[in-house]
Amino acid sequence: MRQAGLRGAFRAKSPHTPRPDPGTNRTADLVEWQYSATSPNHLRVADISHIRTFSGWVYVAFAIDVFSRMVVGWQVSTSLYTDLALDALEVAI
Repeated sequence: MRQAGLRGAFRAKSPHTPRPDPGTNRTADLVEWQYSATSPNHLRVADISHIRTFSGWVYVAFAIDVFSRMVVGWQVSTSLYTDLALDALEVAI
């Protein structure tokens, strides 16, 4: 390949996502893994994901209504900041 001037494809490295210190206080699990709701707008959950694009990494936060399982709020950012999921929840409200 070198003689022909060819190179293998390079994959972009995964984004660095900070991990909390095990000794720090973590927010309580208010749902306690009971992901069911009896009516709409009773319980919402949020999740954050990252997507590789041609221009770099993009972070997406989704707020989902547990009863209907529909995305009711979302937020997109090019940087992973603390309030990304909270902003998605505010959009849902």
